[in-house]
Amino acid sequence: MHTLAGLQAHGVTDRGRIRPTNEDCFALDARLQLCVVADGMGGHNAGEVASRLAVETVVEHVSNCGVTTSWPYGYDPACSARGNLLRTAVHVANARLFATASASPQYAGMGTTIVAALVTGGTLAVAHVGDSRCYAVDEGRARQLTEDDSWVAAMLARDPQLDAALLKAHPMRHALTSVLGSRPTVSVHLVEHPLPETATIVLTTDGVHGVLRAEDLAAPCGGPDVQAAAERLVRSAIEQGSRDNCTAVVFRVSSRHPAWSGPSHPA
Repeated sequence: MHTLAGLQAHGVTDRGRIRPTNEDCFALDARLQLCVVADGMGGHNAGEVASRLAVETVVEHVSNCGVTTSWPYGYDPACSARGNLLRTAVHVANARLFATASASPQYAGMGTTIVAALVTGGTLAVAHVGDSRCYAVDEGRARQLTEDDSWVAAMLARDPQLDAALLKAHPMRHALTSVLGSRPTVSVHLVEHPLPETATIVLTTDGVHGVLRAEDLAAPCGGPDVQAAAERLVRSAIEQGSRDNCTAVVFRVSSRHPAWSGPSHPA
């Protein structure tokens, strides 16, 4: 295990060329070594409310609870206490969204995807719901660390022999099988990975990874400048014809680079 002194991180979000509003949201917290990205949905600006509320709740819970001994949503013994804390934070965000949507007719039906990455020592914990993704980039390759909660992913899991290209042209291709806020309880995916001494991690909404290939995601992240990498990812997605809001967070874990850039609060 490596003891990591800090992170370099930068996030960029853009409403894109089609959508009238931006329902994506992200947060970077240097003290917590936490990055969160969410992609909201719902009418009357409810998607914007859902993503921001989810991101704020995850950051607040991790900040306020540290490593708790109370696990109201269960404890995964295969993962660390900090990983379980992150998983619990996402559950708390779901409960808050569902309660808000239930109590406010203007927010009825709102929901959001979420992906949250927490660095502890030499370990990366990733909790997610929906189709916002986390990638590890190494030697020019982007490796997806999360599995989408989507109709396409469900079909491929059921039958790996299906033609993925045909599925991506199917009318159901954008359908999600799980999001935060739609039900009182939700299944939160939690994975943990050991980190090398220097690692580059990328979080994206589907406005970015929906139009960029894995090599397109990896190419901008090869240099040391995380701000330039995040900006290039979003710009490339828009240039490639993305019809959605576009958000990318790039962070590099290294004992040599403790600096952060970009907003330290939800954006």
